[in-house]
Amino acid sequence: MIVTKTRTLVANYSNLPVRAGYAVSVDGMEIALFKVTNGTVFGIENRSPHPKGGVLTEGLVSGEYVFCPVYDWKISLADGKVQAPDEGQVKTYQVEVEDNNVYIIII
Repeated sequence: MIVTKTRTLVANYSNLPVRAGYAVSVDGMEIALFKVTNGTVFGIENRSPHPKGGVLTEGLVSGEYVFCPVYDWKISLADGKVQAPDEGQVKTYQVEVEDNNVYIIII
């Protein structure tokens, strides 16, 4: 089986705020980018998995987690999993930083 990957330029690394969300749209999907204090950039679906949702770019960032602004669910930026006692998961996206460019990889 052949796996097709799409690499899309979505942001300038130096323009990304630290510990704050930055929304981008790729192929109709809204993706939240987060640059954490060590400089790593994560990409996750920009919607909380709670049935009533919540825009994650509006959430607070602590370490490698974002807190849903509506329900305060703690969500891992690395794997998208909601931390106990809550349950759920958001989609994560591979991010590549090359020179000063940030790319999202869609598989």
